[in-house]
Amino acid sequence: MAIDYRKRPKAPAPAISLEKVAARAPELVSLYKTAAVSLAKHNAGGQRAAVYLVLDRSGSMRRYYRNGSVQHLAEQTLALAANLDDDGVVPVVFFSTGIDATAEIGLDAYRDRINPLHDSMRHMGRTNYHVAMQAVIDHYQSSGADDPAFVVFQTDGSPTSKAAAEHVLCTAASLPIFWQFVGFGDDEFRFLHRLDDLPVPDRRIVDNAGFFAAGPTPKALSDATLYDQLLQEFPQWLTAARSAGILKD
Repeated sequence: MAIDYRKRPKAPAPAISLEKVAARAPELVSLYKTAAVSLAKHNAGGQRAAVYLVLDRSGSMRRYYRNGSVQHLAEQTLALAANLDDDGVVPVVFFSTGIDATAEIGLDAYRDRINPLHDSMRHMGRTNYHVAMQAVIDHYQSSGADDPAFVVFQTDGSPTSKAAAEHVLCTAASLPIFWQFVGFGDDEFRFLHRLDDLPVPDRRIVDNAGFFAAGPTPKALSDATLYDQLLQEFPQWLTAARSAGILKD
Protein backbone atom coordinates (compact mmCIF):
# COMPACT_ATOMS: atom_id res chain seq x y z
CA MET A 1 0.00 0.00 0.00
CA ALA A 2 1.39 3.38 -0.96
CA ILE A 3 1.98 5.82 1.87
CA ASP A 4 0.73 9.36 1.40
CA TYR A 5 3.49 11.68 2.56
CA ARG A 6 1.61 14.87 1.83
CA LYS A 7 1.51 17.20 4.78
CA ARG A 8 -1.80 17.55 6.52
CA PRO A 9 -2.89 21.11 7.32
CA LYS A 10 -2.19 22.11 10.89
CA ALA A 11 -5.11 22.59 13.23
CA PRO A 12 -5.74 26.26 14.05
CA ALA A 13 -3.81 27.30 17.13
CA PRO A 14 -5.65 28.28 20.32
CA ALA A 15 -5.13 31.76 21.70
CA ILE A 16 -3.09 30.49 24.68
CA SER A 17 -0.97 27.37 24.32
CA LEU A 18 -1.55 24.19 26.30
CA GLU A 19 1.89 24.61 27.83
CA LYS A 20 1.04 28.03 29.23
CA VAL A 21 -2.30 26.85 30.59
CA ALA A 22 -0.61 23.84 32.22
CA ALA A 23 1.98 26.10 33.84
CA ARG A 24 -0.41 28.77 35.09
CA ALA A 25 -3.64 26.88 35.73
CA PRO A 26 -3.05 23.10 35.67
CA GLU A 27 -6.53 22.38 37.06
CA LEU A 28 -8.03 23.87 33.88
CA VAL A 29 -6.13 21.68 31.40
CA SER A 30 -8.92 19.11 31.02
CA LEU A 31 -11.54 21.84 30.52
CA TYR A 32 -9.24 23.64 28.07
CA LYS A 33 -8.80 20.48 25.98
CA THR A 34 -12.53 19.71 26.04
CA ALA A 35 -13.35 23.25 24.90
CA ALA A 36 -10.82 22.93 22.07
CA VAL A 37 -12.49 19.73 20.85
CA SER A 38 -15.89 21.42 20.83
CA LEU A 39 -14.54 24.49 19.01
CA ALA A 40 -13.07 22.25 16.32
CA LYS A 41 -16.31 20.25 16.06
CA HIS A 42 -18.24 23.46 15.45
CA ASN A 43 -15.70 24.79 12.92
CA ALA A 44 -14.61 27.56 15.26
CA GLY A 45 -11.09 26.38 15.99
CA GLY A 46 -8.65 29.27 15.79
CA GLN A 47 -11.41 31.83 16.20
CA ARG A 48 -10.59 34.81 18.41
CA ALA A 49 -13.12 36.46 20.71
CA ALA A 50 -13.25 38.51 23.89
CA VAL A 51 -15.12 36.33 26.39
CA TYR A 52 -17.40 37.77 29.06
CA LEU A 53 -19.28 36.11 31.92
CA VAL A 54 -22.53 37.55 33.29
CA LEU A 55 -23.86 36.07 36.55
CA ASP A 56 -27.35 36.34 38.01
CA ARG A 57 -27.53 37.35 41.70
CA SER A 58 -31.29 37.38 42.10
CA GLY A 59 -32.52 35.83 45.36
CA SER A 60 -33.35 32.46 43.82
CA MET A 61 -29.72 32.00 42.75
CA ARG A 62 -28.43 31.56 46.32
CA ARG A 63 -28.26 27.75 46.18
CA TYR A 64 -26.20 27.79 42.99
CA TYR A 65 -23.54 29.92 44.61
CA ARG A 66 -23.54 27.74 47.71
CA ASN A 67 -23.19 24.41 45.86
CA GLY A 68 -20.39 25.59 43.58
CA SER A 69 -22.35 25.62 40.33
CA VAL A 70 -21.51 29.24 39.58
CA GLN A 71 -17.82 28.78 40.38
CA HIS A 72 -17.77 25.75 38.09
CA LEU A 73 -19.34 27.70 35.23
CA ALA A 74 -16.74 30.43 35.75
CA GLU A 75 -13.94 27.87 35.39
CA GLN A 76 -15.55 26.38 32.28
CA THR A 77 -15.86 29.86 30.78
CA LEU A 78 -12.25 30.73 31.58
CA ALA A 79 -11.02 27.52 29.93
CA LEU A 80 -13.03 28.39 26.83
CA ALA A 81 -11.59 31.91 26.91
CA ALA A 82 -8.05 30.51 26.95
CA ASN A 83 -8.82 29.03 23.52
CA LEU A 84 -10.34 32.25 22.19
CA ASP A 85 -8.60 35.19 23.87
CA ASP A 86 -4.87 35.56 24.44
CA ASP A 87 -5.08 37.78 27.53
CA GLY A 88 -6.28 34.92 29.76
CA VAL A 89 -8.79 37.19 31.52
CA VAL A 90 -12.60 37.12 31.59
CA PRO A 91 -14.53 40.22 32.73
CA VAL A 92 -17.38 39.21 35.06
CA VAL A 93 -20.60 41.17 35.61
CA PHE A 94 -22.75 40.33 38.65
CA PHE A 95 -26.31 41.61 38.36
CA SER A 96 -29.69 41.54 40.06
CA THR A 97 -31.88 44.64 40.21
CA GLY A 98 -28.86 46.62 39.02
CA ILE A 99 -25.16 45.96 38.59
CA ASP A 100 -24.03 44.46 41.88
CA ALA A 101 -20.34 44.40 40.95
CA THR A 102 -17.84 43.87 38.16
CA ALA A 103 -14.67 41.83 38.50
CA GLU A 104 -12.28 39.65 36.52
CA ILE A 105 -11.15 36.06 36.62
CA GLY A 106 -7.94 34.94 34.98
CA LEU A 107 -5.57 32.03 34.71
CA ASP A 108 -3.72 33.40 37.73
CA ALA A 109 -6.83 34.29 39.74
CA TYR A 110 -9.85 32.01 39.49
CA ARG A 111 -9.64 29.42 42.27
CA ASP A 112 -12.48 29.83 44.80
CA ARG A 113 -12.96 33.37 43.50
CA ILE A 114 -16.68 33.64 42.75
CA ASN A 115 -18.21 33.04 46.18
CA PRO A 116 -16.00 35.52 48.07
CA LEU A 117 -16.94 38.14 45.49
CA HIS A 118 -20.61 37.20 45.77
CA ASP A 119 -20.51 37.28 49.57
CA SER A 120 -18.95 40.76 49.58
CA MET A 121 -21.89 42.27 47.68
CA ARG A 122 -25.19 43.72 48.80
CA HIS A 123 -28.42 41.77 49.16
CA MET A 124 -29.65 39.73 46.22
CA GLY A 125 -32.39 41.54 44.31
CA ARG A 126 -34.59 41.13 41.25
CA THR A 127 -33.56 40.11 37.71
CA ASN A 128 -32.81 42.90 35.23
CA TYR A 129 -31.04 41.52 32.18
CA HIS A 130 -30.83 44.85 30.41
CA VAL A 131 -28.56 46.54 32.95
CA ALA A 132 -26.06 43.68 32.71
CA MET A 133 -26.22 43.63 28.93
CA GLN A 134 -25.58 47.34 28.76
CA ALA A 135 -22.62 46.98 31.12
CA VAL A 136 -21.07 44.42 28.76
CA ILE A 137 -21.71 46.64 25.75
CA ASP A 138 -20.13 49.64 27.47
CA HIS A 139 -17.06 47.63 28.53
CA TYR A 140 -16.60 46.08 25.10
CA GLN A 141 -16.93 49.37 23.25
CA SER A 142 -14.49 51.13 25.57
CA SER A 143 -11.94 48.30 25.36
CA GLY A 144 -11.04 48.98 21.74
CA ALA A 145 -11.21 45.25 20.93
CA ASP A 146 -10.97 44.21 17.29
CA ASP A 147 -12.26 40.69 17.89
CA PRO A 148 -15.94 39.94 18.50
CA ALA A 149 -17.30 39.36 21.99
CA PHE A 150 -18.72 36.05 23.19
CA VAL A 151 -20.90 36.54 26.27
CA VAL A 152 -21.86 33.67 28.57
CA PHE A 153 -24.98 35.07 30.26
CA GLN A 154 -26.21 32.91 33.15
CA THR A 155 -29.63 33.31 34.77
CA ASP A 156 -32.28 31.21 36.51
CA GLY A 157 -35.44 32.98 35.34
CA SER A 158 -37.14 35.68 33.34
CA PRO A 159 -36.20 39.33 33.74
CA THR A 160 -38.26 41.87 35.63
CA SER A 161 -38.46 44.01 32.48
CA LYS A 162 -38.89 41.81 29.43
CA ALA A 163 -39.36 44.78 27.09
CA ALA A 164 -36.06 46.33 28.17
CA ALA A 165 -34.19 43.06 27.62
CA GLU A 166 -35.65 42.65 24.15
CA HIS A 167 -34.83 46.25 23.25
CA VAL A 168 -31.17 45.96 24.26
CA LEU A 169 -30.74 42.64 22.47
CA CYS A 170 -32.26 43.93 19.25
CA THR A 171 -30.32 47.20 19.37
CA ALA A 172 -27.09 45.30 20.06
CA ALA A 173 -27.58 43.07 17.00
CA SER A 174 -25.60 45.60 14.95
CA LEU A 175 -22.59 45.15 17.26
CA PRO A 176 -19.99 42.36 17.10
CA ILE A 177 -21.34 40.76 20.29
CA PHE A 178 -22.89 37.30 20.60
CA TRP A 179 -25.04 36.50 23.65
CA GLN A 180 -25.18 32.90 24.84
CA PHE A 181 -27.80 32.57 27.57
CA VAL A 182 -27.51 29.67 30.02
CA GLY A 183 -30.47 28.76 32.24
CA PHE A 184 -29.93 27.24 35.68
CA GLY A 185 -32.89 25.56 37.39
CA ASP A 186 -36.19 23.96 36.43
CA ASP A 187 -37.86 27.09 35.04
CA GLU A 188 -39.51 26.65 31.61
CA PHE A 189 -37.55 29.69 30.37
CA ARG A 190 -40.30 30.73 28.00
CA PHE A 191 -38.95 34.26 27.73
CA LEU A 192 -35.42 33.11 26.90
CA HIS A 193 -36.76 30.78 24.22
CA ARG A 194 -38.66 33.77 22.81
CA LEU A 195 -35.57 35.97 23.00
CA ASP A 196 -33.58 33.32 21.16
CA ASP A 197 -36.20 33.18 18.42
CA LEU A 198 -36.80 36.91 17.82
CA PRO A 199 -37.31 37.27 14.07
CA VAL A 200 -34.63 38.40 11.61
CA PRO A 201 -34.67 40.94 10.01
CA ASP A 202 -37.98 42.24 11.42
CA ARG A 203 -36.64 42.72 14.96
CA ARG A 204 -32.86 42.48 14.58
CA ILE A 205 -30.37 42.55 11.74
CA VAL A 206 -28.90 39.10 12.62
CA ASP A 207 -29.64 36.37 15.14
CA ASN A 208 -27.22 37.44 17.86
CA ALA A 209 -28.24 35.10 20.70
CA GLY A 210 -28.44 31.47 21.71
CA PHE A 211 -30.00 29.74 24.69
CA PHE A 212 -29.87 26.41 26.44
CA ALA A 213 -31.13 25.15 29.78
CA ALA A 214 -28.47 23.52 31.97
CA GLY A 215 -31.15 22.14 34.29
CA PRO A 216 -31.57 22.11 38.09
CA THR A 217 -28.15 20.47 38.62
CA PRO A 218 -25.86 22.28 36.18
CA LYS A 219 -22.68 20.84 37.71
CA ALA A 220 -23.91 17.38 36.65
CA LEU A 221 -23.81 18.41 32.99
CA SER A 222 -20.69 17.04 31.33
CA ASP A 223 -18.11 19.58 30.23
CA ALA A 224 -18.33 18.33 26.65
CA THR A 225 -22.11 18.81 26.62
CA LEU A 226 -21.85 22.29 28.08
CA TYR A 227 -19.30 23.41 25.48
CA ASP A 228 -21.29 21.88 22.64
CA GLN A 229 -24.36 23.79 23.82
CA LEU A 230 -22.44 27.03 24.33
CA LEU A 231 -21.03 26.85 20.81
CA GLN A 232 -24.13 25.61 19.01
CA GLU A 233 -25.13 28.95 17.45
CA PHE A 234 -21.90 30.95 17.66
CA PRO A 235 -20.50 29.79 14.27
CA GLN A 236 -23.78 30.65 12.49
CA TRP A 237 -23.67 34.10 14.04
CA LEU A 238 -20.07 34.61 12.89
CA THR A 239 -21.12 33.83 9.32
CA ALA A 240 -24.21 36.04 9.45
CA ALA A 241 -22.33 38.91 11.13
CA ARG A 242 -19.65 38.82 8.43
CA SER A 243 -22.27 38.79 5.68
CA ALA A 244 -24.00 41.78 7.27
CA GLY A 245 -20.75 43.73 7.60
CA ILE A 246 -20.82 43.62 11.40
CA LEU A 247 -17.58 41.65 11.48
CA LYS A 248 -14.55 42.16 9.28
CA ASP A 249 -13.36 39.21 7.21
